[in-house]
Amino acid sequence: MLLGCAILSSAALAQPAVDVAPEAAGVSTPRAVVRASRYMAVTANPYATRAAQEILRAGGSAIDAAIAAQLVLNLTEPQSSGIGGGAFIVHYDAASRRMAAYDGRETAPAAARPDRFLKPDGKPVSFREAVQSGMAVGTPGLLRVLEMAHAKHGKLPWARLFAPAMTVAEQGFLVSPRLHLLLSTDPALRQDAAARAYFYNPDGSARAVGYLLKNPAFAALLRRIAAGGVDAFYTGAVARDIAAAVAAQPRPGDLTEADLAAYRARQREVLCGRYRAYILCGMPPPGSGTTTVLAILGLLERFEMDRLRPESAAAVHLFSEAGRLAYADRDRYVADPDFADVPTAGLINRAYLRGRSELIRPERSMGRAQAGAPPGASLAYAGDEDSEVPATSHLSIVDAGGNAVAMTTTIESQFGARIMVHGFLLNNQMTDFAWLPEDNGRPVANRIEPGKRPRSSMAPTLVFDNAGKLKLVIGAPGGHAIINFVAKTLIGVLDWQLDIQQAIALPNMGSRNRNTEIERGSILEGAADALRAMGHEVGLTDFPSGLHGILVTPEGLMGGSDPRREGEAMGDTDALSAPQGGAAVDREH
Repeated sequence: MLLGCAILSSAALAQPAVDVAPEAAGVSTPRAVVRASRYMAVTANPYATRAAQEILRAGGSAIDAAIAAQLVLNLTEPQSSGIGGGAFIVHYDAASRRMAAYDGRETAPAAARPDRFLKPDGKPVSFREAVQSGMAVGTPGLLRVLEMAHAKHGKLPWARLFAPAMTVAEQGFLVSPRLHLLLSTDPALRQDAAARAYFYNPDGSARAVGYLLKNPAFAALLRRIAAGGVDAFYTGAVARDIAAAVAAQPRPGDLTEADLAAYRARQREVLCGRYRAYILCGMPPPGSGTTTVLAILGLLERFEMDRLRPESAAAVHLFSEAGRLAYADRDRYVADPDFADVPTAGLINRAYLRGRSELIRPERSMGRAQAGAPPGASLAYAGDEDSEVPATSHLSIVDAGGNAVAMTTTIESQFGARIMVHGFLLNNQMTDFAWLPEDNGRPVANRIEPGKRPRSSMAPTLVFDNAGKLKLVIGAPGGHAIINFVAKTLIGVLDWQLDIQQAIALPNMGSRNRNTEIERGSILEGAADALRAMGHEVGLTDFPSGLHGILVTPEGLMGGSDPRREGEAMGDTDALSAPQGGAAVDREH
């Protein structure tokens, strides 16, 4: 039996249209599963994976390796995450068989008000206008949550974990094709003087693929935080510089030094639920990822998914219909539980989901689903659809002691608010709140309020078998499509008996209670006509999913990385070396 886990048993307002391109999907490259016997790390970038492996090889814990990898990702994948943003961490301690959830989600400044992104006529500003401004910046939480997790689960000294990133920052890393593409296609980033000087050539062109990019400003900041702890970021000169940069924007924000000094990470009780013979655990609200993934699976439990072919119209149909119902509940009820009455247990109640699944007709799409009335729900809330966009990162790690970390980390949109300070980018997390605070007098649960954490779709997930043994560590970036990415992969492993790499590589699909999305260029395009005949409005979509997972088997560990991105899985059987042409991280510091 799992301890320290709340196993919950069976007891419309539209956002403004997102008018900026989401993070590019990249090229899908076939990959083989990676095997290891003792420890493994999977991250979105080879430099970060090698940093994690270095720490694991030195006897570090899973959380030690996660910290080292995240700091490197700040450099090599700056479009997706960094110390200017936040994260959710789910940790499993093998010795005690206990789990913990750590909430490093950003918070709204004390001066934030519900009409933050409304024009004088009460209508929302454009997404572009909102995101590229100081008003988009929430109080960063990443370093505080890493500090909290390390204090509880770290083995190596805090300063040791900064060494790989300091090496990469000082010696440089090679600009990847993905980073070059995103830099080339993002006109707003050039408007920030620090970002322009760092990412672009004097003629305004993006640094070329293979350019050796060094970041001495970030290296200097890392030294300060390594030596003095995270107060070196949240107070003093760095905090002043962050607040000043936010205030200096053409559309200035209201984040202050006091907001930074007051930020606290939160430890929360892990949320668990059952799917068939398995126990799935992840982040509770303000995360909506775990509640909605569990809802999708609960809605599908009465169907024999294992008898369907992954590429069939029937599989896409059932998965999409379950998604419509689950997202409808998510959009109405999930928000920061310190500010809203969230019916967490009701959203994943197995009896509720089984009854709601009766709305799924095997032969016909329901179209747009309405929110249900889960047990304990307040019907006073109005629904909303947020504009959470796909620019996030995920890493999965298992250490030699069997401890595991699933960590999803973000600065929200690609390159965040496009504001660079001390070599890192600030988030635009405020745009994850509902922009319209009420509908016909009914409040929206995810409306903006001072000190509140915006709802997130991040879904770092641990899966256990019926005997309580760790089976799977998984998660993904992708905005509010994260939920479908993770649910698809879980069905791939648990129902279709695929290995982790095969499940990750499955074409992405599903509905976020809008149209039915199938991955452009995938085998699922062959099911489009059959789906349309069932009443689906089908859209072909590029998906930059970035799933990274580890499957624990009796024979050892199996790692999978998303072929749509530049990630890599490595374990104790892999030699530690630098990415091709890059600065090595295998050194004594």
